[in-house]
This record gives sequence, C-alpha cells and structure tokens, in this order.
Amino acid sequence: MDLSELRGQIDRIDAEILELFVKRMEVCRQVGEFKRVNKIPVMQGNREQEVIERIVGNSPNEYKDVSALFFQNIMDISKSLQNIDMVEPPCADDYKRFVPENAEKIACQGTDGAYSETACKKLFGNKPAKFYHSFEDVFSAVESGEADFGILPLENSTIGSISETYELMAKHDFYVNSLIRVEITHCLAAKKGTSLSDVKKVYSKGEALSQCSKFLSDGGFERCEYANTALSAELVQNSSEPVACICSESCAEVHGLDILSRKIADAYPNYTRFICFSKNLTVGSDSDIISILLTLPHVKGSLNRLLTKFSVNGINITKIESKSIAGSNFEFMFFLDFVGSCLDSKVKALLEDLDREMGSFRLLGNFSEVE
Repeated sequence: MDLSELRGQIDRIDAEILELFVKRMEVCRQVGEFKRVNKIPVMQGNREQEVIERIVGNSPNEYKDVSALFFQNIMDISKSLQNIDMVEPPCADDYKRFVPENAEKIACQGTDGAYSETACKKLFGNKPAKFYHSFEDVFSAVESGEADFGILPLENSTIGSISETYELMAKHDFYVNSLIRVEITHCLAAKKGTSLSDVKKVYSKGEALSQCSKFLSDGGFERCEYANTALSAELVQNSSEPVACICSESCAEVHGLDILSRKIADAYPNYTRFICFSKNLTVGSDSDIISILLTLPHVKGSLNRLLTKFSVNGINITKIESKSIAGSNFEFMFFLDFVGSCLDSKVKALLEDLDREMGSFRLLGNFSEVE
C-alpha cells in the first residue's frame, strides 16, 4: 500500500469523525437547552470525570493519554457552546460609561514633567493632577477615594512590561478605564552650564535607564536608579554635583535643565502604554479591549484548556503575561488581554465560564486605547 492510499484512508476516516462530531455537538446543544430551561448549571458533579475514565478504560494502552486529551477537548468545546446558548444577553444599562470630562481628582506618580503627566493631559486635557511619590501611593489614593482616577505606566515597546505595576494590580481592587499610548523621547539633561564631559552619574527610573542602556554604556556613565524621570530631573536641578538625568525634553524645560543629548533611547519609535484606572467598571460602545487576571488549576493541560475556551468563542488573545505569586512555591498568575466587549454575549459567556472554572479570576476592565 502506497502513501496516497494511506492518505485516502485517513480522509475517509476524517469524514466519519466529522459526521459523528457534528452529531455529538447537536446533541450537546440539546442538552444545553434542557439545562437552560430547567435552570441546571453547565457543570454537573463528576460527569466529566466519569466520561474521561470510561474513555481511558476502553482505550488501548498506547492511546490512553491521547484519547483522554482528545475527548477532553471535545467536552471543553461542548461546554463552551452550551455556555453561549445559555447566557442571558448583556445589557448596556448594566455598566457605567467612562467620561473623562467628569474627572475631578487624578493621581499620577512623580512630579511636573513626568511622562505620566503627558498621559494625563492626553486623556483629561488640562485638568490638574496630584502627584504621589510611589506607584503604590497612586493605587492607594484611588482605593481610598482620595483620587477618582490613577495613571501609571504598564508596558514599554522597548523593554516590555513594568513589573511593579503588574505586582500592584494583583494586590489592589480597581478597574482599568482607558489605555493611553505616549511616545517616549528620552534626553540627557543637566543643570545649566554643565558640560557632558563632566558628567559621571546619570539618574532616572530603572526602566528609563534600561531603555537607554547602549548610550549609557558607550558613555561610561554610572547608572543611578531613582523613583521617576521627573523626580530625577528635580534631583539634578537641586544637586551641587555635575550629575545628569534621563527625562523627556519637556521635563527638562520644566525644571530649567540644559539638554546635553537628544533621543538617547536604544530604539525609536519608543512608546509606553499607561493605564487609567478607578474603582468603577466602565464599558462604552468603543470599548474593545478586555483585561483579566487568573490562576490556573494545578492539573495537566490546564493552559491548553484555557486557550480552547477562547478559540471556541472566536476571541483573539492579544497578550499573556505571567507573574510569580509572592510567597508561593513557583506558582503563577496570568494577565490576559483580548479583543472584545462585555456587551457581547460570547464574551459574557466566556467571562462567566472563567469565573466558575479558574483557580481564581478577576475582570480588570473593558476599555479602549487612546493613541
């Protein structure tokens, strides 16, 4: 028997499998309709485990594991379809809308001239922001009601995610209301009259130092990490030594510094995304990004099963970020962004499914990006 004949056999078997698969899905949806009418949850006791044990028991030894995987995938697809059929259609009136014009108290980290201030102005116009010393202070201000909205950097196109922000997102209760993209144009700045040849130390936020690593290495500068690019500019302004900082050109101007070198980042264009967050979940007609935080059950294939849920619902995941859980034995939480709106029935079905089946689950927001 040659290869073409073997492939012909596979094609005929695949046709039989497809026919049986369609029949099974149709029966599963009938089961889902019965559950909907009789208000029975999709997941029922140990039914899933019983099916897997029966399949494994009837499988040849060499195919036991893959047979379990095959039927597990089929059941996951079935449950996702049932969830879609059973979910109540979402209502726009159930959600508040994000209205930047109504903002009164806005919290940023740093001081005048910080990139977070640029993000604030991009979203809120000329509404004044109150500056806080640390990222956690901004979260605490929002949580306590001292501020209506907070703005913090989330990720940079050169160095990736801002770990501190992600760690605080896991600790605090909030919702993301908007994502703001700001172009980062780092420069090297120092007090007026300072010569570049006199500068030995350069101060800035750790991420800014990383983004300009080649410039700093080539110049032989000592890297001095500080709380914020704008606070670094303030430090340099008040220093009696010939030190410099990495900040934006507008920040250098605000603090009366000379620009010794422009566009010093390793790569251009260089963007940072900032999150605007509050205590309120807001969903608008243009909200097309959903952010969630979850932990997975400690069972084999749990990540694959998670991704199957998105595939069945036709939902595109745009980002997966994993972070270790502090105090755990190398356990991880996952931040996911995907395209969608809470006003979509498939999205609502997916979110309810994740809330039931994940180790832990939080909806972090449904928002759009301001570029």
